[in-house]
Amino acid sequence: MEAAEATAVRRSAPAWALGLLPVALLGIAVALLALLGGPGLGERNGVPVEEIAIERTELRPGLIELTIRNDGPDPVEIAQVSVNDAFIPFDGAGETARLGSRALTIGYPWIEGEAYEIVLLTSTGGTVETAIGAATETPDLDLGFFGLMALLGIYVGVIPVSIGMVWLPFVRRVGPGALRVLMAFTIGLLAFLGVDAVLEGIEIAGAGSQAFGGSALVLIGAALAYLGLAAVDAHMRARRRAARSAGAPGMHLALLIAVGIGLHNLGEGLAIGAAYAAGALALGTFLVVGFAIHNTTEGLAIVAPLAEERPPLRRLLLLGLLAGAPAVLGAWIGAAAFSTSVIALLLGVGAGAIVQVIVQIAPSIRDHAGRALTPQNVAGISAGIGVLYVTGLLISV
Repeated sequence: MEAAEATAVRRSAPAWALGLLPVALLGIAVALLALLGGPGLGERNGVPVEEIAIERTELRPGLIELTIRNDGPDPVEIAQVSVNDAFIPFDGAGETARLGSRALTIGYPWIEGEAYEIVLLTSTGGTVETAIGAATETPDLDLGFFGLMALLGIYVGVIPVSIGMVWLPFVRRVGPGALRVLMAFTIGLLAFLGVDAVLEGIEIAGAGSQAFGGSALVLIGAALAYLGLAAVDAHMRARRRAARSAGAPGMHLALLIAVGIGLHNLGEGLAIGAAYAAGALALGTFLVVGFAIHNTTEGLAIVAPLAEERPPLRRLLLLGLLAGAPAVLGAWIGAAAFSTSVIALLLGVGAGAIVQVIVQIAPSIRDHAGRALTPQNVAGISAGIGVLYVTGLLISV
């Protein structure tokens, strides 16, 4: 009888309460540990572990401003600053807690184009070094600056993608075999973009703060984007099956490709904006032409699935904006709020989205016998990779 009553009580408890029970017990345990002062946890030998990342360097007339973040487990205090082997007074001294950030302002009469070595000396004698390759003043974030970034994003994102979409009439006139090769070419383009995003994200993450995950943020962003886009794809397919009005398969693939390319161009804009803010971007005709040639092929990738479709012009314009306009947003973010962690995460998002799009496109290159990697398709994939590699040589950011 008692066992039956206990079973009835367990069954009467709501499921959410049983699910929160371990969480409540963990909270009680942590609270008791804090009240007792963590007995035994504060005892250790050796000097504090100090890990400092320099997240941003800005140059103003007569000033060098550094933004640092404490990546280590212990508080850190900057005691002295050296510029080119000379100790220089600075503002912003104080203890920085774990994961905290602090701005250091160094009064130094830097000279345009000169190189500088900066060493931060902590209160325990540890050192952190950073370098300025060629000093140049950080631009002010005014309307003119944001207008310039918008114009640059349009030049390297919206216009090239839109020009590439003019290939649509050509795509409609080719036969089924040539269309499969074009889709394979699209897979090659996307594969190159995905690998490029991952490598760039890992490089940027490795050079900045590791407190929030470092290079792992690239993989986290990729996984989240892949799963998110897969969920959106499943939702769109369900709507199309149910209502027969959510768009044809060709438009469906074109939309996914535009989303993937748009997320990649967001990362491209981030790199451009960050380079410009750091004074490492030459705004010249060669750069704009290089990006235009490089990104025009992305427009072909968008219209390739539309060979048998007759979408209205407004949908084509929306696809072009969806793929190219994120370059503008990326340039704004990269120049105004540069963070290695944020950029690594967003580049990972772009890579994950591209992988999911490739998965969606892959069945379309199968021939009547179900073969995907035919000699023609392999040549198309290789050509897509080769085109972006060669045109990428024209770009130096």
